[in-house]
Amino acid sequence: MNYDAASNGRRVKGWRAPATDADAASRHGRGTMRQRSRDMIRNAPFARRAQSVVTNNVVGSGITPSITGRSQKQAKDAAAIILPFLQSTDLDKHRALNLASMQTVVMNSVFESGEVLAIRHVRQNDGRALPLAVELVEVDHLNTVITDHGGNEVRDGIEFDADGVAVAYHLYEQHPGSASRKISIKTQRIPAEHVLHIRRIDRPGQMRGVPWLAPVMVTLGEMRDYQEAQLLKQKISALLAGVIKPGDGPRPKDAPGLDEMGPGALVYADQGQDVVFTNPPKVDDFDVVMRLGLCAIAMGSGITYESLSGDLSRVNYSSMRAGRLEMDKNIETWQQQVMIAQFCAGIGRWALDAYRLTQSKRLSPLEIKWTAQSRAMVDPVKEIPSILAKIAGGLSSLSREQRAMGLDPDIVAQEREADVERLKFVAAGMADQERQSVGMRAVIALMQLIAGDDPEDFTGSLKKESEYERSD
Repeated sequence: MNYDAASNGRRVKGWRAPATDADAASRHGRGTMRQRSRDMIRNAPFARRAQSVVTNNVVGSGITPSITGRSQKQAKDAAAIILPFLQSTDLDKHRALNLASMQTVVMNSVFESGEVLAIRHVRQNDGRALPLAVELVEVDHLNTVITDHGGNEVRDGIEFDADGVAVAYHLYEQHPGSASRKISIKTQRIPAEHVLHIRRIDRPGQMRGVPWLAPVMVTLGEMRDYQEAQLLKQKISALLAGVIKPGDGPRPKDAPGLDEMGPGALVYADQGQDVVFTNPPKVDDFDVVMRLGLCAIAMGSGITYESLSGDLSRVNYSSMRAGRLEMDKNIETWQQQVMIAQFCAGIGRWALDAYRLTQSKRLSPLEIKWTAQSRAMVDPVKEIPSILAKIAGGLSSLSREQRAMGLDPDIVAQEREADVERLKFVAAGMADQERQSVGMRAVIALMQLIAGDDPEDFTGSLKKESEYERSD
């Protein structure tokens, strides 16, 4: 063979590489990976940190919507109803989450479980501004036992037509691991147009997602065990205790024995017993091992070592920025291809459909645009001038740079116009105060004249007032 990677020699012995598609590769281990990933995030601090870094950078305070259309009036009227609805908890079926908090839950679930589902419920006359409610459900709801429905193939709870297009989802009414005392195993078939299936797609034809910790989960477990072993070693090293060997007499009654040894304790040994302490080998390079292990975990998660560990002792501005450039590309990809394309766009489509149901007249086409939050600048003093230079040099537009910073250009323009009007009002008020102060100086000068002071003071004050009036 011309390629070592295709050989069957000693170096590749035991290398398993099954020829399966994306979904078959994870089918039998997907549930186990999902459960272990959730356990890691519950109990392993670095796994929890990796999830927080990804979600905080992808979602942050929220990916915000704005509405545009051919008719500015219709777009403005739609925005007055849709945007407050999305910002309220009425969007959630259980009235617990608004759009921003839903985005956080979705991104957390995609990282932790690999995928998550959002279901549309059409609600009428239940006090919501729009006849829409969205329910987030975990993929554990998918009924993986069903294999066909009406001649269509069902794989892992997803029904496909003859062309291989997903047409419906078969979901348990309750989570199989629900804490409810009334467990239901009933399955409902929900058409695909009422379901958003959010996951990261890495291979053609992939319908199911895998936990993002899958490539580093074993390493994470070993790092956690290694760290706990080091902590236990330090605890043992700090164990300073005294062992009292009895003389000819027996051990005093109720005296602590060797099984009660602890830091600072004085324990007794029985006659004939001797205490021999083990001498564990010294393990050096704890920092090196932890740093290299965390580097591998960070790379496998698509983030930087500094973001995962919080260790900034080995970076400066240039190295920090260089590391962030690659991570920022990952964040931008996840924002656009996972959150906006799969979740936000679907929510926007459902919201517009619900809004049209409330309108009696025909509407011109409306569109919801999404603006992700800006990335954190490493050094704003150096980065902002470069952004302004790009705009001035014609390499970018003001609107594009504003959106890259997480700002809505339309809202910024409206706020700037309001600021101009406000400054005009403030300036007019300051001019009125200045005129009043000139008038007061004239009254004071007149009082000085009446009091027998120098009349030039009064004349000079009037002259200054007249000059001010002409200039104004």
